[in-house]
Parts: sequence; C-alpha cells; structure tokens
Amino acid sequence: MTGLAPGTFGLGTFRAGGGEPFPGLVRPDGSVVAVGGLYPSVRAALADWGTAFPRLRELAETDGAHSFDALDVRAPFEPDQILQSGANYRKHVLDLAAAEGARSGLPADAVRAQALEIMDKRLDGDPYVFLGAVSAICGPYDDVVLPRYGQQHDWELELAVVIGPVAGVDPMDRVAGYTIANDLTTRDLVYRPDMGPLGTDWMRAKNAPTFLPVGPFFVPAAFVPDWRDLQITLKLNGDVMQDESTADMLFGVPQLVAYAESRVALRPGDLLPTGSPAGNGAHYGRFLAPGDVMECEITGLGRQRNRIVAP
Repeated sequence: MTGLAPGTFGLGTFRAGGGEPFPGLVRPDGSVVAVGGLYPSVRAALADWGTAFPRLRELAETDGAHSFDALDVRAPFEPDQILQSGANYRKHVLDLAAAEGARSGLPADAVRAQALEIMDKRLDGDPYVFLGAVSAICGPYDDVVLPRYGQQHDWELELAVVIGPVAGVDPMDRVAGYTIANDLTTRDLVYRPDMGPLGTDWMRAKNAPTFLPVGPFFVPAAFVPDWRDLQITLKLNGDVMQDESTADMLFGVPQLVAYAESRVALRPGDLLPTGSPAGNGAHYGRFLAPGDVMECEITGLGRQRNRIVAP
C-alpha cells in the first residue's frame, strides 16, 4: 500500500518495464496516473505549482493506468539544492550529547544538563543548516551501498520540505509539499581531529552515493494539515529504532524555510530535510552493516525500504 491518506495524492517519478522515467500521480488506492501530458517532469510541475496543483487535483479523480507496486519507483525529483538541518530535535541532541559524554568519561547528567542549556540558548539564535550533495540521492527502495571509508554508518530519518515558487510573504507559501528523506551519516567521520576548532566535516561524513534515499513521492502541503503532528518511524530488521513526533523540532518548518531563504536563493524543487529525531544508531551503539534492512515511514507520506549492501 502507498501509505497515502484518503482524498490525497502524491507526485513522483517512475519507470515501467525498463522504459524512460515519467512523472506520475499516485492515488491512495495504489494506482498511478501518468501526467507527462501536462508536465514533462515533477520539477516542471513544481516550477508552475500554483497552476499545476489544481490541474493535478482534477486528474486525481481519474483512474490510474499503472499499479504503484508494479513500477520502478525513483526519487520523486532531482533538486538543484539540498539544504540540510542539523541538531534540530531536542531528544536527538540530548542522545548525541549523552553518547559523546560517555566517550569522554563525563557524567551523563552533567552532559545532558549542558546540552539542555545550549538548546535553550539556540532558540534565540539561528537554525543550523548546511548543504548536501545531490549525487547522494537514491530511490526509496534502492540498495544503500556502504562506502569503503568509515565504520559507524548511521540512519537519520527526516521530514523533508519540498520548495515551490515564491507565492507570498509567509515562509509557508514557499512550501509545495513534503517527502521522506533518510540522511545517512558516517559518525566516526563527523569530527576532524586535524582541523581543531573548525570542527565538523559534513562532506565526508555524509553525501556518499545512495546515502540519501528520498521518496517514494512528495505529498502537496494542502494534504498535510499540521507538520507538527507527524510520526517518524524507522525499523531496522523489524525492530523499531526511531518513533518520534515532528512536534519535538527546535526550529519549525517556517523558521527553517525563512532562514534558508535569507541565506541562499531558493528554487522550486529544492529539498530541505528538517533534521532527525531521536533513535539513531549512535544512541544504541548499533550501526548499519551489510544485510540490514531499513523500513521507514512518515504519517501520510508513504514508506521506504532499503537494503544495506557492502561496497
């Protein structure tokens, strides 16, 4: 099943029988309506979103010619830019601080108290956003290939914002919809001992090919009544590892979009993952290995399933 709520639809990119990719509208019943006659790609629809959405909504009333389960499901679209939000869930930051404190020999209570103080101060500042590589994107059911470098490959399931055209002064006017992104991180490569106070190196810790499964489709914002009321769930080999609400975000969707737009020129089809909630491998001391299977879901946005394979 698609995981879509009744009365909604998703928009994605598919292939049938090894043919060329085509944009398709996914209905809750699992049928897919090809929309190439209206727009040659999902990105083209996003560029014309004010007109595209009502046209697609009408098309969603027709029967789909394809079955979602029979198609090769690709990432919904290829963005120009990926703007990733880090350390944006309270429990996640506390878990990471506790793990770091354990490694350094500091008392866990003292480390968590310090992390809480830092988070309270952060709310008076800016979100932490950095750029990701488009080449890391893979499909929602593709194999994730572990790189030959690093050991602690970790999952980070996230709600991702899909940026649309400028439509008004409210940051939420820039939100065309939402999708699922699993922003994998190689934990033992995050910090650069040779760089001292420069600290983290996100290029080498993230961005490996297939380290960003996206999709299976994006769901228009009109069908997501409250971004603060979505459940993010990741299972590893059937065991629940992440199961948290988006209500735990430090900086919400409008704040993240406004901050990103104040620093870079956003374009329709840009992707803004909003940060990972608690329950990462660093918390459990358990990291990804060949043969593992991740099953991921966010309320109303569909499901992913990715198998982990060796380099």
